[in-house]
Amino acid sequence: MRILITGVTGFVGSYLAEHLLERQTDAEVWGLVRWSSKRDQLGPLEDVVRLVDADLTDASSLVRAMQAARPDVVFHLAGASTVASSWTTPAEIFNVNTIGQIHLFEAMRTLNIEPITVIASSAEAYGRTGSTSSPLDEAAPFEPVSPYGVSKAAQDLLAQQYFAGYALPTVRLRLFNHTGPRRPDRFVASSFARQIAAIERGEQPPRLLVGDLNAVRDFTDVRDIARAYWLAAMHGKPGEAYNVCSGKPVSIRSLLDRLMVFTEEEVEIQVDPGRLRAAEITRLYGSATRFKEATGWEPVIPFDQTLLDMLNWWRQRV
Repeated sequence: MRILITGVTGFVGSYLAEHLLERQTDAEVWGLVRWSSKRDQLGPLEDVVRLVDADLTDASSLVRAMQAARPDVVFHLAGASTVASSWTTPAEIFNVNTIGQIHLFEAMRTLNIEPITVIASSAEAYGRTGSTSSPLDEAAPFEPVSPYGVSKAAQDLLAQQYFAGYALPTVRLRLFNHTGPRRPDRFVASSFARQIAAIERGEQPPRLLVGDLNAVRDFTDVRDIARAYWLAAMHGKPGEAYNVCSGKPVSIRSLLDRLMVFTEEEVEIQVDPGRLRAAEITRLYGSATRFKEATGWEPVIPFDQTLLDMLNWWRQRV
């Protein structure tokens, strides 16, 4: 089996490559990379994964990459991934996430190949719909509040349209928050962990900068997410959308409190206006019942273990 991961040098992409190489020993794993991508996430995998250069914004480069890989399965993880930056670069977000996905699909059509294609959609597409006391299921409407959320909603709908219009076997994963070791510190849990590690080392004053601590999210360990991707390719129904989440609402304040259990430092908590979003989703958590029924997937790594592993990872690097 030939497998292509777009965004293989990213946070989730590197974990997915590890999972595939460990569990699917007969698989030939390819990774799509941009020339400017940092490859430190891959580590020793760089010598094992077959890397091919391409850019989502360059349609011809995707045709060449797909021609080289000729995949049976595609995991489309590449793209712009942060809500905060989407407010300042909305055109770039759409060019990479939305137009880039069209380029990927059109490369498949040009080459007349129909790999099972798992799309990394996002719960951010639900937006304000999530601000209820109930977990979201896949029937919830899209009401995104950020340019990033709109771009992910468009990716989701495009995947559905290419299935309906061209019979491309797409499976959409609507991923809620996920984190763990190696997560960049522009994301909330990893930002807290890095700051705690820096305070412990005396490289930062005992002052921890935060955004909105009242927001509620649904967190899953990235290693459970990597397993979910593979199960989606093997057991997901083409044309279907699935929430992937823990189903457990966690406030950002609670997340911080749980991280602070792992340190003896006394710190001051200070709200940084730069970390507040122009339009915040107050509550966003989901139900993964449909995905669990289709694939048997369950998250198995406790959230406290995820946080400790991430903090220890930062302690080795600060």
